[in-house]
Amino acid sequence: MKQTHFFAAVVTAGMMCLSTFSVQGYAGTDNSKDVVETVIGDIDQNGVVDPADAIAILKINANENAYSENQIKAADVMKLRKMTGAGMMDCKNALIEAEGDFARAQDIIREKGKLVVAKRADRTATEGVVVTKIVGQKAYLLCLACETDFVAQNAEYTASANAMLEVAVKNDAADRDALMASKNDEGHTVEEMVTEKSGQTGEKVEMAYYARIEAPYCHSYVHFNKKLGTILGFNKEIPAEVAHTVTMQATAMAPVSISEADCPAEVVEHERKIAVEAMKQDPKNANKPDAVKQKMIEGKIKKYFKENCLVDQEFVKDGDMTVGQYTAKVAKDLGGEIKVIKFTHFVKGEGLEKRSDDFAAEVASMVK
Repeated sequence: MKQTHFFAAVVTAGMMCLSTFSVQGYAGTDNSKDVVETVIGDIDQNGVVDPADAIAILKINANENAYSENQIKAADVMKLRKMTGAGMMDCKNALIEAEGDFARAQDIIREKGKLVVAKRADRTATEGVVVTKIVGQKAYLLCLACETDFVAQNAEYTASANAMLEVAVKNDAADRDALMASKNDEGHTVEEMVTEKSGQTGEKVEMAYYARIEAPYCHSYVHFNKKLGTILGFNKEIPAEVAHTVTMQATAMAPVSISEADCPAEVVEHERKIAVEAMKQDPKNANKPDAVKQKMIEGKIKKYFKENCLVDQEFVKDGDMTVGQYTAKVAKDLGGEIKVIKFTHFVKGEGLEKRSDDFAAEVASMVK
């Protein structure tokens, strides 16, 4: 909504509230007029105010005399909301309990977050947002998880995830443990920030994933639904379009490694056991020579590498070549060699894996 339209909406809402308060016999109507002016002034300074907040301020202010012993002002409630991101009523109640002490009120809100965490410890945080940032030759990615998509899609929730990512960047956190112990400018750890977010949302919130990579050239991609993302590191600076295409490929196809050479040994062994067991259960293989069986097992492993190692995967933009062949072709045109040397990928969201085939087609259509 444009500022001028919202200005009119706030004034209209304010006048409606004032009229309602007068009819209902509420005291403090004159003071409510001051609050309308405060809200309008806030629009002038910041350009954005939630209409619900504006009306909540007026309602709280109209009932101010009921809490006169605590000297709680609507403007103070709004100030605490801006400081903590908590709901209007939570801020009002915290200020009442703290007798107007802002520092204590913030502590009360944080304590509420701890209670929420304790009560919802057995819940599963299946939703969330993935955010990334590139700073020089380093790339950062984290997923802040929650229980519902309703909370995950809230702009304030994404802003909180980005605030935590900024702490990661500022402290150059090497891993999740280091991130959780890192502090923001106010001296609060990321662990405390996560707990506070639980209090604000009333849901279980957790740092589901964090990673940092370092390479001569980094690129990132987060899908529009913010549920999955990838950061890649290349051996040298390459055209952004090429980096973007390869990163989208990795996001769509979720490889387990860059190449066969760096595929985790435990993953290869697990796939080998599956192939052996499948061989045993197929009666057609009972009389085949061991050498033939071994070749069949190795064939299945090769197929696994082709499907799950980034450079060996079929290129979603052109099925006639692999990702490795695509980068080799680009490198030949540019001169030199292009290699993906660092990689991490994360998916968040219940049921997302079930849609992976369709998502691959979606990404393919986006990069054409």
